[in-house]
Amino acid sequence: MSIRIAVPDLISNSYFPVLAACELGLLRGQGVDATLVLMSPADKAYRALDDGEVDFVAAEAHAALAVFPRWRGVKLLCAQAQGMYWFLVMRSDLGARRGDLQCVRGRRIGAAPWVELGLRRLLLEAGLDPAREGIAIAPIPGGLELKVNTGVTAAEALESGAIDGFWANGMGAEIAVRRGVGTIVLDVRRGDGPKQAFSYTFPAVATTDRMIRNSAETVAAVVRAVVASHTALRNDLSLASVVGRKLFPALEAELIGSLVARDLPFYDASLSQRAIASLNGFASDVGLLDCSPSYEDVVAVQFRDLWNAAGHQSTPG
Repeated sequence: MSIRIAVPDLISNSYFPVLAACELGLLRGQGVDATLVLMSPADKAYRALDDGEVDFVAAEAHAALAVFPRWRGVKLLCAQAQGMYWFLVMRSDLGARRGDLQCVRGRRIGAAPWVELGLRRLLLEAGLDPAREGIAIAPIPGGLELKVNTGVTAAEALESGAIDGFWANGMGAEIAVRRGVGTIVLDVRRGDGPKQAFSYTFPAVATTDRMIRNSAETVAAVVRAVVASHTALRNDLSLASVVGRKLFPALEAELIGSLVARDLPFYDASLSQRAIASLNGFASDVGLLDCSPSYEDVVAVQFRDLWNAAGHQSTPG
């Protein structure tokens, strides 16, 4: 079967397990011919899913609620990795220090729609009200074009001085640091910021109830391929560079191996009760959810044996 998978960022480590599942032939090995489609921001990807233009979305889990209120009509199939995966990077000339959020006062922070919700909530939990503190959080200049790779665009905007900082993926953070234009202030996955921020959201794979009902074996194949990509990358990290050379420009292809190596401890496809409860709590806090869905309302539980069978490891956070 041929399928289309929408991702909001291609030149990134954020959704790399799905990229690897496609480019390493793991989906093909399951009898599925997959095409990756770049759609940014994430609500466009979920809208295309609802409209039937794509069959799956690989993106931040909470953004599904922008299109599927109360999780009606959509299900999460598996995680691509655990934990909220964006970095806060500030201009290097500001002298910001790791973990010190006071540096964002009065500053312009670039963040993609839906991604920015994580930063806003994190700042509030740290006692910083963006409105009161004059923190302007807005889309990254150039970041609302039809097709954009967010982290790369964010690093370019920081270098040009269009923004004072950004909240974006690990690829953007790495490029900014290597160019000497940015300093990492927060890496939530690795313990920076309020502890609960790790569990706000995570990169997931989702599809519609309709797809599950009509093509359950194809859905299962996608989950198996994501789990297989985790295993393949753990066993042979050089495969990350193989995928990078197929999809990325030269610089990003060179960087992806080290970024994936850093992310491997979080490569766990499971959707735990705790993770879903935290996701729903975050969605309620930011106004995306006005009810208390059950685990089964959110997760396609008929496929959970596929990620349980992988023997997933305990994940930090």
